[in-house]
Amino acid sequence: MLKFVSFGVLAALAAGAAADAQDWTRPASFGGTSLQAGFTPDPHVRQLTAGGPIAASSRFTNCTGYIADAPDYSVSYSAGSWPLIFSVDSDDDTTLVINDPNGGWWCDDDGAEAFLQPMIRFDQPASGRYDVWVGTFGDRRGVPATLFISETGEHTRASAGAGGRVTANTGGNGMITANTGGSQGVDISLPARFGDVTLSGGFLPDPWTRQVTAGGPVDGDSIDSDCWGDFSAAPTVQLTYQGSGTLYIYTSGSADTTIAVNDSFGTWRCNDDGASGTNAGVSISGSTSGVYDIYVGVFGGGTEATTLNVSEIGYR
Repeated sequence: MLKFVSFGVLAALAAGAAADAQDWTRPASFGGTSLQAGFTPDPHVRQLTAGGPIAASSRFTNCTGYIADAPDYSVSYSAGSWPLIFSVDSDDDTTLVINDPNGGWWCDDDGAEAFLQPMIRFDQPASGRYDVWVGTFGDRRGVPATLFISETGEHTRASAGAGGRVTANTGGNGMITANTGGSQGVDISLPARFGDVTLSGGFLPDPWTRQVTAGGPVDGDSIDSDCWGDFSAAPTVQLTYQGSGTLYIYTSGSADTTIAVNDSFGTWRCNDDGASGTNAGVSISGSTSGVYDIYVGVFGGGTEATTLNVSEIGYR
């Protein structure tokens, strides 16, 4: 069953194309979260990248925009008496596609009050999994966007909190905040300074390496008290990993470097001197497939040249 959302109002719409529907079974590219009715903080916020190669109109009747195959975000929701509202804020024209726990498909373009932004509202939400795709109206990819999940209404980056602060899911260990206000903090929605990379399980050569410049004006304390060093506001490299092995993300060089990684579940992982000498290293195991925003910092401030490495074998 396919449904279409117009200006925040849900309306049933007859359609087919079930055989050609989006692949909701794939891991969400930007992770997921579990929320229970009455959750705090409200809204729950996730920075992600909108768009993809698939025209939503080719999959669903009366849907617009371009989306990825895998979901961008996945939400396991325990319903109560509250509505459940998904909205997006971006500098670009974005769209929404959601697969609800009952297998219903919902689409919206421009249903939010924010200019050219979508919103989907479930007045009587079901408990279960909601898979979310954030699209772009035009055939554009790699567009930074902010997804808001709320029980109180539509949200924007300006309304989500003073100074543009957003919350990041820490995988059951509570919530931390990462300031997105330019020099005041890091912003994972910014384009990576040294580009993006996609690695599949068993990639060769191992390690993958890239020469980068570490450091910047942002104090690691703005990410978390356990994050040492100084970083740039934008990620150093954005990694998309399509595998299931343990990941080792580390530096090699003569500089005293640190690392902060925002993983596919929104958890921040930080390290100083975890690899050889004064090089930093983070190892990640478990459900490792997804997107990682990697920041390479300098312990003593300033900037330094170093090599960023990604391995499935270990620190080398």
